[in-house]
Amino acid sequence: MIKNVTVIGAGSWGTALASVLADNGHHVTIWVRDPKLAEEINTKHVNGKYLPDVKLSANIVASVDLQEAVTRKPIVLLAVPSHAMRQICRQMAPFLDPQVLLIHATKGFELESLKRMSEVIMEEVPTSISSRLAVLSGPSHAEEVVLRQPTTVVVASESEESMLRSQDLLMNANFRVYTNPDLIGAEIAGALKNIIALGAGMSDGLGYGDNAKAALLTRGLAEISRLGIKLGAMPPTFAGLAGVGDLIVTCTSKHSRNWRAGYMLGQGKKLEDVLEQMGMVVEGVRTTHAAYALSRREDVDMPIASVLYGILFEEKEPRQGVEELMRRGKTYEMGYLDPNGA
Repeated sequence: MIKNVTVIGAGSWGTALASVLADNGHHVTIWVRDPKLAEEINTKHVNGKYLPDVKLSANIVASVDLQEAVTRKPIVLLAVPSHAMRQICRQMAPFLDPQVLLIHATKGFELESLKRMSEVIMEEVPTSISSRLAVLSGPSHAEEVVLRQPTTVVVASESEESMLRSQDLLMNANFRVYTNPDLIGAEIAGALKNIIALGAGMSDGLGYGDNAKAALLTRGLAEISRLGIKLGAMPPTFAGLAGVGDLIVTCTSKHSRNWRAGYMLGQGKKLEDVLEQMGMVVEGVRTTHAAYALSRREDVDMPIASVLYGILFEEKEPRQGVEELMRRGKTYEMGYLDPNGA
């Protein structure tokens, strides 16, 4: 059935998801802040800033009016940076249809409160809406999705109806969607993998080889799982698309902003210069700050996150951080043998 769907956010990911929805025959409104970008999408059917050289469907219409974009829409998909989530939800909440299906595709934490995106959204929209909230996660670079390259993701929700509706809405021959009831795990895995991707980029920037990256991904996943389970996630989620799947693609791909930022840091560039050169949000930087604070609050050992925090915010040299990790005390590999081991 054809739906009128609104996508909030016209970055690369929001635009790619709008393209998936348009491919499925839906009428898509994409909300943008920049009037010039809205005009470009509406007249030229391109998003030159984020996805140049990709022609967008005529079924995608841009709007700069948030109220107009969400009013009477049965489905709203949020693809905005984590730091903007609360403000956007607060602004649009009065205009949402009480029966709207709300889906978010943002991977990060609110830095000030250390809350997951679903927790932020639930505080800003009516309970009747938040109880049906779904999250989209998994290995899915926008640059490949918009070119209709095979991609597999997962949608998670505490509402089975929301999972199944989201799956039906998004799934097609190029974009396969699985369901998972573990909303907490999907969010935590999707956010924390960006930290490890920064580390993977640093490893490559330092000139280390495949052995180092394999160790980083494996032990990084152990840290992600350890914190996630402490916060209420289901262990199998971290072995799935939102966990190891997203971790692999983000740590090894040329499309990964976090990997590229880490690579430049490994080459000796300063964080402020890297972020300026990137010109786009690098969620892993904020997430490292949040993960470090969460690990201390929850008393969970996260040595990789702690070292990356030191490199990003305390001027620790990347090579020094690697030496600290390698010289740590002896421990078991498996958490069931030593729950605090890393």
